[in-house]
Amino acid sequence: MNAEKQEIKVKRVAFRKRTRDSFKSHLPPAKKRESRSLERSSHIRLSSSTVAAAEAVQQYYSDNEDLFGGYDSILNDSSLLAKLDYIEQTERQDELQCTGHTEHVDQSHAGGLFNSTRDDILTDSILDDLKGEPFQDLPASQQELQDLENPKRDNWQEVVKTSTPLKNGERTTGAEIICETGDKNERKTGCVRRSVTAQVKRAMLCNAAAPCGVSRTVSLKEAVVSEEMSVAMQAMETVSVETTDLGPFFGLPTKVKDLIHKVKGITKLYDWQETCLNLDCIQERKNLIYSLPTSGGKTLVAEILILRELLCRKKDCLFILPYVSLVQEKVRGLASFGLELDFMVEEYAGSKGRFPPVKRRNKRSLYIATIEKAHSLVNSLIESSRLDVLGLVVVDELHMLGDGSRGAIIETTLAKVLYISKTTQIIGMSATLGNIKDIQAFLRAENYSSDFRPVQLKEYVKVKDTIYEIDPKEEECFRFSRVLNLKYSTTMQKMDPDHIIALVAEVIPAHSCLVFCPTKKNCENVAAMICKYLKEEFLQNKEAEKALLLRELRSSGNDSVCPVLQKTVPYGLAYHHSGLTNEERKLVEEAYANGTLCLLTCTSTLAAGVNLPARRVILRSPYVATDYLKRSQYKQMVGRAGRAGMDSVGESILILQDKDKTMAKMLVSAPMENCYSNLLHNDGKGILSLILSLIGLNITKSLEEVRNFLCGTLLYVQERQLCVERSVWEAAGECVALLREKGLITLRADAEGECLQVTRLGKATYKGSVDLTYSDMLYEDLSKGLEGLLLNSYLHLLYMVTPYDMISQCKPDWMIYLRQFTLLSAAEQKMSAAVGVPESFVARKAAGQTVRKSMNTVVVRRLYMALVLFALLKETNLWTVAERFQLGRGFVQTLLSSSSAFCSCVLHFTEELEEFWPFKALLTELLRRLSYCVQAELIPLMEVAGVMESRAKQLYSAGYKTLAHLANADPRVLAKTIENLYQKQANLIVASAKMLLNEKAAALQEEVDDLLTPPLDLPQI
Repeated sequence: MNAEKQEIKVKRVAFRKRTRDSFKSHLPPAKKRESRSLERSSHIRLSSSTVAAAEAVQQYYSDNEDLFGGYDSILNDSSLLAKLDYIEQTERQDELQCTGHTEHVDQSHAGGLFNSTRDDILTDSILDDLKGEPFQDLPASQQELQDLENPKRDNWQEVVKTSTPLKNGERTTGAEIICETGDKNERKTGCVRRSVTAQVKRAMLCNAAAPCGVSRTVSLKEAVVSEEMSVAMQAMETVSVETTDLGPFFGLPTKVKDLIHKVKGITKLYDWQETCLNLDCIQERKNLIYSLPTSGGKTLVAEILILRELLCRKKDCLFILPYVSLVQEKVRGLASFGLELDFMVEEYAGSKGRFPPVKRRNKRSLYIATIEKAHSLVNSLIESSRLDVLGLVVVDELHMLGDGSRGAIIETTLAKVLYISKTTQIIGMSATLGNIKDIQAFLRAENYSSDFRPVQLKEYVKVKDTIYEIDPKEEECFRFSRVLNLKYSTTMQKMDPDHIIALVAEVIPAHSCLVFCPTKKNCENVAAMICKYLKEEFLQNKEAEKALLLRELRSSGNDSVCPVLQKTVPYGLAYHHSGLTNEERKLVEEAYANGTLCLLTCTSTLAAGVNLPARRVILRSPYVATDYLKRSQYKQMVGRAGRAGMDSVGESILILQDKDKTMAKMLVSAPMENCYSNLLHNDGKGILSLILSLIGLNITKSLEEVRNFLCGTLLYVQERQLCVERSVWEAAGECVALLREKGLITLRADAEGECLQVTRLGKATYKGSVDLTYSDMLYEDLSKGLEGLLLNSYLHLLYMVTPYDMISQCKPDWMIYLRQFTLLSAAEQKMSAAVGVPESFVARKAAGQTVRKSMNTVVVRRLYMALVLFALLKETNLWTVAERFQLGRGFVQTLLSSSSAFCSCVLHFTEELEEFWPFKALLTELLRRLSYCVQAELIPLMEVAGVMESRAKQLYSAGYKTLAHLANADPRVLAKTIENLYQKQANLIVASAKMLLNEKAAALQEEVDDLLTPPLDLPQI
């Protein structure tokens, strides 16, 4: 026996499948002793009591542990083990006879109080003799296993747990037993040999676990499977480590659920939302596109996923929305979540947003951006090698991939994210599409679709005075429903041949109604017409609230109010289209949402914008302007019918003329339109811009790499449908050649061969997000501007930031042009002549004379719009300026916001070109003025999302003069102090102000930290 302490772990192996009839090797020591005494008396191998004992033990063994598949040996021969059993039993009997007398004496001296533990101590029996002898014939793999096993056997030290009492009164617990040898001062304990059968089985187990010699093919297959399992395990570990489960609400703490209830009033998710959030692809962070009808609750799912990414994985998120108004609404709505859950909410719309964004050490950021700003943001993150911090990109209205130039920008943005970052998840929300498979292939995403609506929608059409229910299963698609109960006079019939008044009178004022009209002018006319025939009772409904709304409208227009709204609002009606100012639209939307207004006449843009549902939706005509409605537009409009939580049903009525019936049947029964790539739209502007930015950002350096990148675009997926005349490869080659011709890229030789590089002009073009069509023109205008830049007036700078793409929308009134020209100073008139518009030309045009010398129309119209902007900066009264230039106030508002956005582009353009260094400081201040176009003291308040000029004036007058005042305001006091400010609006304003203040403070703190952080490359001795 060895002198050191040894510990042997007994491995119990299931024997249910074994063919042997002996169970002894599985019995504990006490049972073995019983078994041996029975064998000596009866001379049989197994007694009935032992079988019973074995069967009792059997239940604790698992078939899964049986590595032999029902055999105790490879030959299915139990004779060897039986012989070993017999030899061991004989040896045990001889040993017991020799030691029996000694045990009796020891027990008598102990007073019979303790049982000997000798039989409970196991050793390796006769196999101990083989301990030091090497196994010569073992395969290399098994020899290695043997080498690993030997030190383990020599170092067994753990106390084994059993219920066997020891002489000192201590007890060990468990299934392991100590075999120990001590010196004279320690208690002497004998050791019983371990079963030879157990040792053989143990060896067989080791052999079974050891690899055996197999063919090379099998080995390679096993190696591949093993590697795949290893990668899968690492991936699972990574997901489990990165995606921390913080609570019971889809992995988020209960606090998030409470916030959703508090801010949004939602207590329970729809079934489809829970199903979607529990999808395997969501748990595995795969890309997903989910499609539902309008008003199905898509946005809430996206917001929960965003919160999970921010809080659990500690990654930044990007939320892409199609319109500035939607971005501002979402910033206001999520600011409260950011404050409570400690993350930043940053607005990227219009002129707002930093490129690259502030690099935060301790907080995560949610970037809420328009399509164009999202593209610039992704470019800046790629350039600064920070795209990996973006854990999630959510795209609302994903079907806008098929929407002209904006669709091309979405495709470009997502293709870059897919190509560069393998860890960024993409979630797309979309209306139902006919070719969703193409979008799935592009995004490598799974798709979840549902036709769920929180409120049932019933669709109808009206022809003359009869209403039919739409039923695609019917042969004619229409099923008779009812005849309108009309009480129209002859005059009324002439005024309202489509019976719109009768249709709206059935629901208002008790319920809300939307009337979609084909043109902006038709919206105003229909609203005015309805008011003429409404009863006087409508004037008394919510009279105080409507009077307050009119005062707000008047205040927003600096004591001016639209005559149509002045007439319609007292009846609870208003119109809504792009001709309204931003402030008017916001006031009308809020009044409709809170029930002050019960009917809006609107254009199709409202359906794609803010969520304003109604009990009944009426489509005045199946046309948008002169174009027939698309299926997607129709579904988006009728989708506004039915208010969740307020209505049990929603209704839509499409008004038709007899000539439109055939087209209408196709409209209501046709499948959804397909969505196609727009990279080749408008002479390939999209693919040109994409390739320029790829080269500028060093994503690709050769034509071959450009082609490889294009394999990951929607254009490549749809190559067969879209690239009939030329392949994607040919298009890429032509684009590279065209960019070289324009001087935006060049081909240079380096150590690796020829590579594509961007020129200075090319870099300025893509970093400024300037349309390639206008980059040369902009460079030329800026260069000319430096030669005689007028610095005592904003006019020259305004001319250079007037958007090129709005020139075609404005035709000058020559008399107004001349009048405004004569009001300019001598220096300003000289500047006008320098850019190409002398006073003599304007005077001749105003007099109706023919001008022999041809003039550049673009320059002439651009200067006219610059004069509009110049008047706005001087007076800041949009209504007055619109009236002076005989332009719609909505157009003037659009011109102002577009100029602000283009000024931001020109600023980034000039930053990349050293020769334009003077413009940096000049355009920075001009951008600030254009962004708000108000008195300087109101700008800090108007930086808060959702605060318009009239509201800023109210706040300033009430003592809230700075951002800090507003951020620290009590929402309850604010709601009581400011007229027509509801508690919910006050909460949102204060939350937005706090978020903006935190964002500015955090940005300053990051600058301080950067300054105080020691450089990593500090020279050392």
